[in-house]
Amino acid sequence: IYIVSTVIPGMILSLLLALALKKNNRVNRWLRALFFFPTIIPLVAAATLWSFIFLPGVGLLDYYLAKVITTSSHNFLGWQSTALGALIFIGIWKFAGYYMLFFLAGLQSIPDDAMEAAQLEGANVFQCFFYVTLPLLRPTITFVATIALVYGVTQIDHVAVMTNGGPVNSTTVILHYIQTVAMESQDFGKASAATVLTVAGLFLLSWINIRIIDRGTHYE
Repeated sequence: IYIVSTVIPGMILSLLLALALKKNNRVNRWLRALFFFPTIIPLVAAATLWSFIFLPGVGLLDYYLAKVITTSSHNFLGWQSTALGALIFIGIWKFAGYYMLFFLAGLQSIPDDAMEAAQLEGANVFQCFFYVTLPLLRPTITFVATIALVYGVTQIDHVAVMTNGGPVNSTTVILHYIQTVAMESQDFGKASAATVLTVAGLFLLSWINIRIIDRGTHYE
């Protein structure tokens, strides 16, 4: 759930940001830096910051929610129904700006004459996007999807800082489970087996991703 919920929305958001900030002007350059800024913050520091924001009763989020719905003390990290969603939000917030840079590079590599030819043939904005932009972005999409998948599996610092896998194991993602089994249960055989299966699964998913998304792509 965590991997799917961070990879797919994160890629969609980063592509939309790249499309919105494609033009190289002064405002867009500032906005690009703003959206990229979370990427340079260490995940542990970001998790600590968001822990204070999510604090029930006194956190920044509760403060503004109390003004809207007149109630407070929402324990977002302590409820099973919201804890994983909070971590997913942080994962998307942290890496969307990073993926945006790759999509910006991909968009700028698309030749203008391809888009102009489509517009001369009467294609509207959506047709230009789905039939010109997306096909020419396939190499970029393949690369971003692969690194997003790797990050979705390996980046778990915020889980350890904010929830430690709780409540009731609702945020125990794969790598955190392996770490818990190895360090707390001292079951190194089980942890090793889980690691091998995770690496094999990650390799298989990456291969499938490259085969499916990259099909029909021309790199010349």
